[in-house]
Amino acid sequence: MKVYLTTDLEGAAGVVSFELHTSPDARYYEQARRLQTAEINAAIEGFVEAGATDILVADNHGPGAVLFEELHPAAKLIHGRPGAPRHVRDEIIRDYDVAASLCQHAMAGADGGNLNHTQSSRAVDCYTLNGKPIGEIAQFSLYLGALGLPVILLTGDEAACEEAAALVPGVTTVAVKKGLSRNSAVSLSAQRARELIRAGAAAALRKQAADPVAPLVWDGPFVLEKRYFHTDTADRASGRRVDTQTVRLESDNILDIIYA
Repeated sequence: MKVYLTTDLEGAAGVVSFELHTSPDARYYEQARRLQTAEINAAIEGFVEAGATDILVADNHGPGAVLFEELHPAAKLIHGRPGAPRHVRDEIIRDYDVAASLCQHAMAGADGGNLNHTQSSRAVDCYTLNGKPIGEIAQFSLYLGALGLPVILLTGDEAACEEAAALVPGVTTVAVKKGLSRNSAVSLSAQRARELIRAGAAAALRKQAADPVAPLVWDGPFVLEKRYFHTDTADRASGRRVDTQTVRLESDNILDIIYA
């Protein structure tokens, strides 16, 4: 079984504040990177234990966050900024069997979602797809689903896990913290979080053999609307203007617009 891991930073236990943790100039950014990389390694250990033969990690936090020198030796890493074109990455990803999302956060505006946002915490108010609010969990689940990969595991805060469970039937989730507000949470200890993630990854892969999760696929056509906080951001965005802060993209192919 070949496993593709999409990773973020904000959903790791101990990472709770935009000001303190999530950007390269934040006081505890390097600590946050170590916490995230250790949770990724825990998932890799679980997948290897359950029989994974090939594991590819994608470093998908905005400026990059995975500590390459600390990455588990069983994995490979897609990294670098700017990233390769999507059509180049798609050909690599299609070769994998299942996907997992690690250290994930809930969509912008999520009740109780620690570090909740969608794409840009400073620019985006909300996204809707065919009238339904979506965040990054729906984005990557639909994107990977269109490439044939089911998302079998998600780790992050409780709000992210609830969002994933409502979106992807049968997904295994591991909550490592409970949001108290957008910039505070109750985190499990780092050690306990990693233990649960390792066990969750192993269980998810074994479950996939017996009761497989299906790739997430929605019927088109698709209408994606992006609402921004400020008019100048909308001015620069691709898509047709709906109002001063909102743009709309339409396509029959989800791959054309979900990350446009």
